[in-house]
Amino acid sequence: MTDIKHYDTILGPVITEKTTMLSEYNQIVFRVPLAATKPQIKAAVEGLFDVKVQDVNTIRVKGKTKRFKGVKGRRNDYKKAMVRLAEGQSIDVTTGV
Repeated sequence: MTDIKHYDTILGPVITEKTTMLSEYNQIVFRVPLAATKPQIKAAVEGLFDVKVQDVNTIRVKGKTKRFKGVKGRRNDYKKAMVRLAEGQSIDVTTGV
């Protein structure tokens, strides 16, 4: 069942070369809010994409310090969730939800 809060849990997929290579191992990487927990992420992915989630691993990414015209600034922190799907399951992240 798709709940409206699932859309708040999954902010979007992370599309890089490294995450594309993870799809060979049945893993998808999503950007999630800092307050999201592993059970919430699992429920959101299963509800939105109709798949069986086997594992959820999370990592907090610290924002980088950057300079723009001599002024120091800092990017926001964010959280990534690496979701491993059950055997035979797949998600096509190129299409919208």
